[in-house]
This record gives sequence, structure tokens and C-alpha cells, in this order.
Amino acid sequence: MTPTPELTVPRSTQVRPRVGRHPWWDRRREQRRLAGEDRRAAHLAELHHIRALVGAARAVVGSGWVQHGWFAYRDEHGEHRTVTAATLQRMGDRPITGACLVGAIVQAGGGPAAVRSQPVQRALDLTWHTLHGSEHEPVHWCPAPPVRAAHVRDLTRWNDQPARTSAEVLSLLRAVERAAGEEIARADAHP
Repeated sequence: MTPTPELTVPRSTQVRPRVGRHPWWDRRREQRRLAGEDRRAAHLAELHHIRALVGAARAVVGSGWVQHGWFAYRDEHGEHRTVTAATLQRMGDRPITGACLVGAIVQAGGGPAAVRSQPVQRALDLTWHTLHGSEHEPVHWCPAPPVRAAHVRDLTRWNDQPARTSAEVLSLLRAVERAAGEEIARADAHP
């Protein structure tokens, strides 16, 4: 009679029950992972929206560019008028015929009523970063309100420099679109 071989499993491959682990820990970890994915997806969607907004702003500047004011329009006599943030109500609901850099971004984001919306503010943040920041530094998406206001003044001063041309403004907006694309690629690469 032949002896039956004894089956043994090495200790290192034996499955050991988790001691001290609770199923709610696993659920919590999964909730955190899913929340992270939601934040990433929302950030990517916002970046795509910002890129489209900047592209629309480029079309606004392409149809007419303004210095020393936010927008230009034709009044009831057919004359071109320029308005600033302080005189915006004079324009009423007339269509714009031109805009400055900041005005174009505001117009592309929904017009003056959307000036404080997150997409417009973040498009302005990315525009300032593209113009004045370093490509090696992260974009500051939520600067303090006084800092953001200073950035808008910087963009306005840049737009209103006497030697500035509409071609330079269009070139900057193209660079902002590329920067948005780079931010999208960066966010895609880091899940």
C-alpha cells in the first residue's frame, strides 16, 4: 500500500483574516477615493470650460478691440462709444462692437452680469498667470480678492499700453488657451 501524500500549505501563503479591520474603514476609503475622482472630474470640466471661454474671448477681440474701456458699442446715432465698468449702464442692451482683454473675457463668460462668476474669474487668473507667471509655478486659482483685483488692473494696464496692438492681445489669448490645455493634460496625468 502506498502512503497518501500529505498536503501542506506554506505559512507565508496562508490567508489570514484581517484582525482589527472594520468594513466601514473600507467603505470610508472608497468614499474618499470616489470624492477625489469627482473633484478631478469637476476640475477637468472647469478647465475645458475656461479654454472654451478664452476661445470665445479671442473671437470677441477679433471682431473689435478697445483700449481705455471695457466695451464699445454704437449709440442710437450710429457713433462708436466706449464704456468702462463705471459707465456700463449707458450701453444698455446694445450689442458690443469691441472689447478690451478683460471685457472680452467677461463678455465671453456671459456679459457684465457674469463678471464675478467662477469661470470668468478663473479665466482672468489663468490670463494673468500666462502673462506674468512662470510656467514652472502652479496657477493660483483662488487668490485673495485684493490680489485678484490687482491682477485685473495689471491686465488692464497691459491692454491699455499705447504701443499695444490687437494682434498682441489675440496672441496672448491663444497662449492662454494653450495654457488651459496644458493644465488639462496635467490634471489628466495625475489621477
